[in-house]
Amino acid sequence: MPAAAAPAWDPGQYLRHASHRARPFVDLLARVPSLPGDPAHIADLGCGPGNMTRLLADRWPTAHITGLDNSPQMLARAESLAGPTPGGGHLGFAVADAGTWAPAEPYDLIVSNATLQWVPDHVTRFPAWVDGLAPGGTFAFQVPGNFDAPSHRLMRELAHSARWKGRLAGTLRHDDAVREPADYLQALTDLGCEADVWETTYLHLLTGEDPVLDWVKGTGLRPVLAELGDGAEAFVAEYRTALRAAYPAGDHGTVFPFRRLFAVARKG
Repeated sequence: MPAAAAPAWDPGQYLRHASHRARPFVDLLARVPSLPGDPAHIADLGCGPGNMTRLLADRWPTAHITGLDNSPQMLARAESLAGPTPGGGHLGFAVADAGTWAPAEPYDLIVSNATLQWVPDHVTRFPAWVDGLAPGGTFAFQVPGNFDAPSHRLMRELAHSARWKGRLAGTLRHDDAVREPADYLQALTDLGCEADVWETTYLHLLTGEDPVLDWVKGTGLRPVLAELGDGAEAFVAEYRTALRAAYPAGDHGTVFPFRRLFAVARKG
């Protein structure tokens, strides 16, 4: 994500819901076709703490995999995973900004998991990334498509309320953060790719106290927390009350519907 729009990440908070966050990445990788290189060269754009990046080594054991991120906190957490992989490949990590990064060598797979929503106008980066693929290579990504869900809508409404708009107006992006599936399909096919685009709504069953709030603290709420600093407690208290009404706890936990958009594009 671009540095100007990236408050510090907390890897521990982000990983609190790691099993739920992993599911879309696993589903994305299941649709990636065979890669042309052996060993394959793979870039994970927006790798975060690296827990998902290492799944690439399970799928392609001999691959040379590079996780890319611009968060020092995330890369510091990921660094413990770097080194040779059990199948004979290699896993490494490097600093890169998804808003400006372009491949310096051909890749068999460029994959991005829940990152591009932080990159304004990310569709304009597609040509450079597709150009950076080897013939027959694949560009694959998934992004959240839940910006109209109560979790995000209530956050925006509160941020634009009389109490908070003076400090938070313009802090949260929403309608321009991601495109619709048809837009991604058009953009990728215009680049000569064979594209597979789809969407899925997951029904995450979360446990614990205020689990939806706990989830968004690791992702979408970060810009608000960074902007308000020590004064964020009052905002969080109001937001918590609204979330409890929107996502009531049930007998088995709290259901958190989460729409995600996926695309797998193979270069001809």
